Amino acid sequence: MENIKIRPALKSDSKSILRLINELAEFEKLDPPDSRGKRRIIKDAFSGKPLFNVLLAESNGDILGYAFYFFTYSSFLAKKTLYLEDIFISGKFRNKGIGKLFFADLKRIAKKNKCGRMEWVVLDWNKNAIEFYTKLGAEELKMWKTFRLKL
Repeated sequence: MENIKIRPALKSDSKSILRLINELAEFEKLDPPDSRGKRRIIKDAFSGKPLFNVLLAESNGDILGYAFYFFTYSSFLAKKTLYLEDIFISGKFRNKGIGKLFFADLKRIAKKNKCGRMEWVVLDWNKNAIEFYTKLGAEELKMWKTFRLKL
C-alpha cells in the first residue's frame, strides 16, 4: 500500500463511514445501526458542535478505515483523556501499517489537546487487536471492569 494518509473525515465521506461501520458490525457479530441510527451518526459527527471526531485512512481515493474519538476528563490526572470509541480497518487492508498511522495521529491530537492519556476497550476474543495494542506499549487495565446501563 502506498500513499496512505490519515485525515479528518468530511460529511461527503458519510457513505464510506457507514459502509465501514457495517463491516465492523459484521466483524463483531453485532447488528449494524438502523437507518435512523445511521442518520444520527452523520448528524452527530458533522453538526456545528460534533459529539465525536472521525479520522479516516485513505489511499488513492479509497477509504480504508476510520477512528472515532472524543474527549473525557480524568479527575485524578486533572487532564483530558482522548477516548477512542472505535478504530476499524477494512479486512483486506489490515497488517499494512494503517493502525500505527492512526495511533500516531491520535497521540499527536492527544498531546496537542494536553491530554494525560488515551483509553479504549477491546473485545476479549480479538487477540490480533490485543497483540497490536500491546506492541504499541498500551497496558491492559486488569483491575477495571466495564459496566453498561442501557437506557
